Amino acid sequence: MSELHTPAPDGFLPGLPPGGGWLTDFEFHDGGLTVHKTGTQIRLDATLIGECLIWFGYHILVRARSWALAATRGPGPAIWLTPDRPRPWYLIWAAMAWSGCRMAKTPKEADACFCFEDATWGQRALPTHERAFNFTCLDVSKSHVAAVFEEVFGYPLAIDPEIYVGDAVEKGELNGVHDGRIIACPHPRLPGKTYQRLVDTAVGPFIHDLRTPCVGGKPVVVWIKRKPADNRFSIHNLAVTRVDPAEIYSAEELALIAAFAARMGLDWGGLDILRDQPSGRIYIVDVNKTDVGPVIALSLRDKLKSTDALAKALIALLKADPRKG
Repeated sequence: MSELHTPAPDGFLPGLPPGGGWLTDFEFHDGGLTVHKTGTQIRLDATLIGECLIWFGYHILVRARSWALAATRGPGPAIWLTPDRPRPWYLIWAAMAWSGCRMAKTPKEADACFCFEDATWGQRALPTHERAFNFTCLDVSKSHVAAVFEEVFGYPLAIDPEIYVGDAVEKGELNGVHDGRIIACPHPRLPGKTYQRLVDTAVGPFIHDLRTPCVGGKPVVVWIKRKPADNRFSIHNLAVTRVDPAEIYSAEELALIAAFAARMGLDWGGLDILRDQPSGRIYIVDVNKTDVGPVIALSLRDKLKSTDALAKALIALLKADPRKG
């Protein structure tokens, strides 16, 4: 990356990829669990358990399709994922299974390779194949995302909390921790925190987030997530609907999103985008190169339609001429 690349903070050590079964990804403790790789803490309650059961029904359908494709069509494209191998709750796993792709056992047998590391700051590595994806997406910290966003879109997301006047959002730099809170500025800058303008996405009593999975740097689908305004940073949603990107974003916005993804080095990943209702402007507030999903609150029909769209986009990405783009 360039001068906008944010170095990992002193003492930062990404978790080691776990081995064994799914349960080894987590450390269980009273009241919840901690994700080994990221350190994210999740409260284990009835809502989470219910969402896990909903996801499992979707997972069974995706896995059944992958078995059917393997039995009727034979082996599909092989993808080498390094340094980690995605678990089934990651979107790339679902898209691979739905499209008939398989995980390569070695780099030599792969038709393409993906850098897959669930970490805010990735470790620079050389790709093992000419069809290599996400290897230059090394920094998805909030401050780096805000800096690239301003460079591409031409207007700022980040603010200086010590001189800004008004409400703002304070977040941790790490990806996926969901620790945002609204503060009144001026406010002292705290270590390990980043500060952004408060984007007004309220429509009536609810706020709307636009989760936008991208493949080949381009939006494939948009999930409109609705939450109560007083619980905007929660991982749970009241309702989610699926729409085509062209229904939400203008042609100019789609071009800017693609330029942003290219600048981030993001070939595969999810963007959290907010539309400010007073100005109409969009803000990209988060980048996740190892996104999970589909969003639980989507209907099963929309989950499967989204998975199908992502699977088709993945195959198109694998077939694209690596010398172009």
